[in-house]
Amino acid sequence: MTSGAVITGEQPAEVGGERTGEPATPVPITLAKALNLGLRSAMAADPKVIVMGEDVGTLGGVFRVTDGLQKEFGEARVIDTPLAESAIIGTAIGLAMRGYRPVCEIQFDGFVYPAFDQIVSQLAKLHYRSGGRIRLPVTIRIPFGGGIGAVEHHSESPEAYFCHTAGLKVVACSHPVDAHQMIQQAIRSDDPVIFLEPKRRYWEKAVVDPRPLGEVSPDGTTGLHSSAVVRAGTDATLVGYGPTVRTCLDAAEVSAADDGRSLEVVDLRSLSPLDLEPVLASVRRTGRLVVVHEAPSNVSVSAEVAARVAEQAFYSLEAPVLRVTGFDTPYPPARLEDHYLPDVDRILDAVDRSFGY
Repeated sequence: MTSGAVITGEQPAEVGGERTGEPATPVPITLAKALNLGLRSAMAADPKVIVMGEDVGTLGGVFRVTDGLQKEFGEARVIDTPLAESAIIGTAIGLAMRGYRPVCEIQFDGFVYPAFDQIVSQLAKLHYRSGGRIRLPVTIRIPFGGGIGAVEHHSESPEAYFCHTAGLKVVACSHPVDAHQMIQQAIRSDDPVIFLEPKRRYWEKAVVDPRPLGEVSPDGTTGLHSSAVVRAGTDATLVGYGPTVRTCLDAAEVSAADDGRSLEVVDLRSLSPLDLEPVLASVRRTGRLVVVHEAPSNVSVSAEVAARVAEQAFYSLEAPVLRVTGFDTPYPPARLEDHYLPDVDRILDAVDRSFGY
């Protein structure tokens, strides 16, 4: 998948205009709408898929990702739950044990912690504890990251907690096409999946093939746990995921225009398990690596990427692996978040430092 890549094809007319039964002109849709279409396709394909969470039904979710689903599929399959994250996940575990595929929405990243015990102590371990007899196909959707000017507990990046937990799969979409595909792939998985959605990218648009996953050609689908080069380059490698992929792409464009440098950008997409083969291949060509994410740097995804690249591609590196991350502090008040979040200037400064070695 390349920068701005889209999967197009014949689309139902209602996507691009009136219901005529004829293919419509593809119209860009937001990442949030792409998730909505993916959820709708998954629910239509399997009556055991249930969406549950706070305000997901009548309201359609805080970010309207589940808008219209309750009207289409009914209150028995799109369930407005009490404000009790532990109860949401605990109920989902019971449903999964009875053959359902629950999709739980956590309204904001900082609200997931009341459910942490259920996720880490039960959801992540029951398959292993039962010797493989119990499968828990639970998808937990979490809007994550900052950049929307929100109050406390609404701009967290909790991915490292879940990546460290054996038994959980952790993925992060960054683009409408990926969002549409990955949510369907996550729901189909027999393993519990933490599905991270970059909330400040919900309104970014691209053309998306709205067909269900099974109707899209295999060549148009990237595996759920595969990384992807989203911009080719030769001089240095930038690695990001979720909200920072767009920031890395912007930095690559500025670097090309101002410095004449060709920066390759890799979207990790899957944080656990990590697919580092595209990263290693890129580093072996460019010799330089900068890893970017919004979470603090201490004991983070970037720390794991840096360690494994140093182990497996040490002799290809022309400089140390550098990281551009949030700071090792609680997320700041909204007025200060622009200083906290990695931006183009901080990324390009790291690139300059890499070339200084």
